Amino acid sequence: MLEVEGMKCGGCVRAVEQRLLEQPGVAQVSVNLLTRTAWVGLDPPRADAGASDPLPAVIASLGGLGYTAKLRNRDLDSPSPQERRQRLHWWEQWRQLVVALALLLVSVAGHLAESGQLGVPLLAEIPFHALVATVALAGPGRSILVAGARGALAGVPSMDTLVGLGMGSSYLASLGAFLWPALGWQCFFNEPVMLLGFVLLGRFLEERARYRTGRSLEQLAALQPDTALLLLDGGEPRLVRVGGLRPGDRLRILPGDRVPVDGLVHSGHSAVDVSSLTGEPLPLMAAPGSSLAAGSLNLEAPLELDVECSGADTALARIIRLVEEAQARKAPIQGLADRVAGRFSVVVLALAAATFLFWWLWGAALWPQVLLAAPAFSAHGFHGAGGMQAGHAVLGAMATTPAALALQLAIAVLVVACPCALGLATPTAITVGTGLAARSGVLFRGGDVIERAARVQVMLFDKTGTLTLGRPLVTAVEAAPGVEADRLVQIAASLERQTRHPFAHALLQEAQVRQLSLLAVTSSHTLAGQGVEGTIDALAGTARVGRPGWLREVGLVLDPELEQRRDQLERLGATVLAVAEGPRLLGLVAVEDQPRPDAASTLAELRRQGLELGVLSGDREQPVRQLAAHLGLPVDALAWELRPEQKLERIMAARERGPVAMVGDGINDTPALAAADLGIAVGNGTQIAQDTADLVILGERLEGVALALGLARSTMAKVRQNLAWAFGYNLIVLPIAAGVLLPAFGILLSPPLAALLMASSSITVVVNALLLRPRLA
Repeated sequence: MLEVEGMKCGGCVRAVEQRLLEQPGVAQVSVNLLTRTAWVGLDPPRADAGASDPLPAVIASLGGLGYTAKLRNRDLDSPSPQERRQRLHWWEQWRQLVVALALLLVSVAGHLAESGQLGVPLLAEIPFHALVATVALAGPGRSILVAGARGALAGVPSMDTLVGLGMGSSYLASLGAFLWPALGWQCFFNEPVMLLGFVLLGRFLEERARYRTGRSLEQLAALQPDTALLLLDGGEPRLVRVGGLRPGDRLRILPGDRVPVDGLVHSGHSAVDVSSLTGEPLPLMAAPGSSLAAGSLNLEAPLELDVECSGADTALARIIRLVEEAQARKAPIQGLADRVAGRFSVVVLALAAATFLFWWLWGAALWPQVLLAAPAFSAHGFHGAGGMQAGHAVLGAMATTPAALALQLAIAVLVVACPCALGLATPTAITVGTGLAARSGVLFRGGDVIERAARVQVMLFDKTGTLTLGRPLVTAVEAAPGVEADRLVQIAASLERQTRHPFAHALLQEAQVRQLSLLAVTSSHTLAGQGVEGTIDALAGTARVGRPGWLREVGLVLDPELEQRRDQLERLGATVLAVAEGPRLLGLVAVEDQPRPDAASTLAELRRQGLELGVLSGDREQPVRQLAAHLGLPVDALAWELRPEQKLERIMAARERGPVAMVGDGINDTPALAAADLGIAVGNGTQIAQDTADLVILGERLEGVALALGLARSTMAKVRQNLAWAFGYNLIVLPIAAGVLLPAFGILLSPPLAALLMASSSITVVVNALLLRPRLA
């Protein structure tokens, strides 16, 4: 990721992308005007070619276009908030703006002196106005003129080129009239001053609005504190910088402190607020062995934490990187805007030239009255008759020659055009959308993902770990006559402790709830898909836990009452395990995965959004049917006992009904997540599922899926609104600036008003994006 300074419009974006793609070793480029970053995908180096790192050459290539680039710093604790603000060059912009506005006020004072409203004769002199304009262009306007000229010479004219031409042409025309009075032209030195003041004011306001769009990312970065309390051998805690911490260090986290690193709780019990990272409303109860992520807030009691990851390796840093990459990756809808913006400046230059030639050679002759019109939308109010008699006027106001009128209209065309709005239309909405999503525990992997999420019509869910908690619990214990339920659970849990079976945790947890001590297991053996058998010191024969059918195969017979009870439990969706000691059947244990608390409400919300829902599960038919009945899903929307390749077939078939999203959490879901139009991984799933998915839901809240789709639709609605405004603005104001309304209505745009309209169009796009809110049905 590169930080690129100097970009101001869509033309700049196009120029930077083209220059980067021309560099050897560059495979992909995505440039974001809002964040002024460029995501560069490099070809993998070939070992036989001995290729060097292409990045220095890539960065140097942008210098020829006048852009400064550097590699983005990934270290979270390196830049302070003040340093991040300095990177935005606010101080430099503020200084330029103050100087430009001061000169603008001096220029206005001069015109008041010309009209006799201010008794300072010096301010009414044309040489004074010439001096003010010269200082304005040589001072705060110099960067615009230089950048515009550099872009024009490189063949990639930008917004600076258009504004620079407008200011420069009005200044040179006035200078010519001042030095050679025989030309008979008017002087309008105030125009470049007013243009510069309004352009810089608009850019400053736009920059402030842009900063607000990226504030969600700044707030995420601010979750990590700069310092931590390091515990040394038996000594007092020592305050150190987070950047100096290493895995294995031990920290003390006081109540009210944020966790500075990813780590494991060594000692202490406390409630920890994780809502800033996952959106979880309820606090996490931390105890020894609990994992805590950087940015979590300790609420109640001191904790001692062993450092696992710090700095750029933490989960918080990973979230921020994902959000940055998401903001850099463009939505396909942005392609049209970028292609138009890339050629926009050239088109505007051609239109300005045509406007000048038409009104100079033909327009004034066809409509002589335009030379006598006092334009309704001009800055002529700053001048009285004295100003006109002195030979100093507002450009085009009551123009008396075709050349003066033609020059006014051409400059208005140059200034009123706004490729900035086109360049900002999509990235502003995408940046705000991804920032809001990240603060809610939803991670989009790019603008293209947001666009795909907004189009989803079919959503398919995995069952275990997605619609359910993925942590089975014991729901019933049925002991044979003469057998105590506690003994049944004790034997089953003792055997399962030796395995990694999904039901082992449920049995161990049940034994803990019943406060049962586990028996010593001498040996054990797991039969895949059947169960566990082993030898327990306290028992006479072999102990077994597994499928009732397996126990029947080894010669054990279920009591008729237990057989009937097993059928009842399985009809309710539970998985039934039989427990035996030697030749004797001790009873049954029912284990069932619980639905997520918000599963029903989430599916109801998705239905209200108009989505078609379904379940693709590898589980047995009865648990799937039972869960679907609880969640209100029809039977024809269910599929069970599916292998990963069968899930792929179902996804391909569902595509006939529209774009498909798949929600899963496990390794077996990875192919389906990759094949779907939108892969969604729940945050407590496996790492490979999260890496494969396009959208990651952090925490335990399935309702994040509905939030993500609602936010994606709201974001794309803002994108379409912004694009409609950007295209519509330019299609309307460019003909007006070119003088279309002048013959019939006497209306034209003076360059200062054109500058205000240009600035307002960009600000409107950014402010509209800031109004983004999730849209739920």
